Amino acid sequence: MSAQASPARPPASSALERARALLDHDAAAQARVTPEGYLDLIGGVAPASTGMVQDFMLSGLVPRIYERWWRPALGRAIKGALGPSMRDEHRIAHLLLSLSPGDAVLDVACGTGNFTRGFAETVGPEGLAVGIDVSETMLARAVTDTAASHLGDRAAYVRGDASEPVFVRGVFDGVCCFAARHLFADPERALDQMTELLAPGGRIAILTSARGRTAPLRTVESIAGARSGMRLFERDEVVEALTRRGFEDTRRRVAGLTQFVGGRLA
Repeated sequence: MSAQASPARPPASSALERARALLDHDAAAQARVTPEGYLDLIGGVAPASTGMVQDFMLSGLVPRIYERWWRPALGRAIKGALGPSMRDEHRIAHLLLSLSPGDAVLDVACGTGNFTRGFAETVGPEGLAVGIDVSETMLARAVTDTAASHLGDRAAYVRGDASEPVFVRGVFDGVCCFAARHLFADPERALDQMTELLAPGGRIAILTSARGRTAPLRTVESIAGARSGMRLFERDEVVEALTRRGFEDTRRRVAGLTQFVGGRLA
């Protein structure tokens, strides 16, 4: 009698199993390995969309064009003609995080894993890069591209809500959240969770929105933000939020309507 084939589980020493070991008790109990090769913590229930931009991210189209067309074009539009390129964004993320071989790093709202893979190269086979996102289509592409890059021994992906307790506290040396905090329904709660996941001395890197200074521009921003579901942060708001949570050595760089912010947890 033939039995129905089930998805092959990765070996116990794989990056996916090492990522599972970082989950808190409740998350680990409900985690399942999908046929696509990521850990799913939420199954058929996903957080409610915050608007049009997040709806696009959850679609099947965007993952196919995300790294080559969508993300660079959108970034250029809001960072300005003289703003950092995608290559510069990767460089800034690595500078803010100061990762070393053997570190564990979490990439929040990782999308197709373009930053996760870069972190995996830096932390090496003894380290671990974990990407978390709510989009099934994005994560499936992330797993495929990571395998093609031969980084599957040091990078793993989780489908979950980064605003909720998912991982054990203090297990990461770095947390990155690029181009996503302005899409969270509750960005303060999400930042609380990211902070709790960092070990003492751990670093955070954030790329998010930055409001303009002129009244006409701020009016246009408010209309666009309401229609797209994107939250617009004042230029000191994110730095102040990090300071309240015990971060030191905070740094900020504004580029167009975006800001790069980083800090070290005391």
